[in-house]
Amino acid sequence: MAEAYVLDAVRTPVGRRGGALSGVHSADLGAHVIRAVVERSGVDPSEVDDVILGCVDTLGPQSGNIARTCWLAAGFPQQVPGVTVDRQCGSSQQAVHFAAQAVLSGTMDLVLAGGVQNMSAVPIGAAMLAGREYGFDDPFSGSKGWQERYGGAEVSQFRSADMIAGHWDVSRAAMEEFALRSHERAIAAVDSGRFDAEIAPFGDFRRDEGPRRDTSLERMAALKPLSEGSRITAAVASQISDGASATLIASESYVREHGLTPMARIHTIAVRAADPVWMLTGPIPATAHALKRAGLEIGDIDLFEVNEAFASVVLAWLDETGADPAKVNVNGGAIALGHPIGASGTKLFATLLHELARTGGRYGLQTMCEGGGTANVTIVERLG
Repeated sequence: MAEAYVLDAVRTPVGRRGGALSGVHSADLGAHVIRAVVERSGVDPSEVDDVILGCVDTLGPQSGNIARTCWLAAGFPQQVPGVTVDRQCGSSQQAVHFAAQAVLSGTMDLVLAGGVQNMSAVPIGAAMLAGREYGFDDPFSGSKGWQERYGGAEVSQFRSADMIAGHWDVSRAAMEEFALRSHERAIAAVDSGRFDAEIAPFGDFRRDEGPRRDTSLERMAALKPLSEGSRITAAVASQISDGASATLIASESYVREHGLTPMARIHTIAVRAADPVWMLTGPIPATAHALKRAGLEIGDIDLFEVNEAFASVVLAWLDETGADPAKVNVNGGAIALGHPIGASGTKLFATLLHELARTGGRYGLQTMCEGGGTANVTIVERLG
């Protein structure tokens, strides 16, 4: 049976909106992690079969197939192609899946997967706003088929987060406690150097900017909700951020012929979808589906990375899956560390792999909610 191995995974420190990475061209952000992962792995860049990068809102500096531009900006061989993937917040996690599928199919031996996003330069939702400037509807209201199926229901991640909080009876206080814990875990990870192995410093920028050392439950409680009656505030949502991340996926024959020592193998990849209006519930059925395919139980997993788009998403997922909260986002999540949407998939992947290596765990599971109601799940098995 074919295997897909992970050689290494890296990321930039994550910058806040308007922060240390805000003025960096997206191609240069992506080029930075591409160079880093190739150098760390010791592979010949001319042997890479394809470059697959996730990116959302591919306008301006992120347009024109940013994956290809990043590779060329890194100074690597021109014969290596590139392709850009948009599965919303799961774009770079899907890039990992496509890379693994290429290797598992036997059509490729070495694929670079990753993601890049400068949300300071290209604001979230910029593609939709640009469409309106040219007289186009949003992706939903102008579609007869969509309207017949879903009517005029508001499609919004913020509404979805609120709907989830209501359906699973997640209080604002519970979400704020979760958010505070995310900051506390992230600060502990930064201070103890737990992220050092996965971060490729960008010049003098070496540490994530997101964690707030001065936050408290009292400060969170003082924030106004997004709308009247809402339980969602900025404190329980992921941060708008800038960053890039990358990994290398190799075949068994490539690993053997080059005498490489991989970090892990891809155990299971899966993707599922749920109601697109609810949108952010996808990780719940996707996790159940992936575990069934893997022949594993939730208790077999040593570490989880569940993207903290909103606190309600992770708390509902915990309620449905029965996962141990002590194993979930042990170094904090996107509420504290930020969510550079196109890069978050391989960012979490890097964190999961390096934390498994640090703690000696065997299985890690990563999932994230995505626009349109989809959700990817990746299960990795640490080697060594």
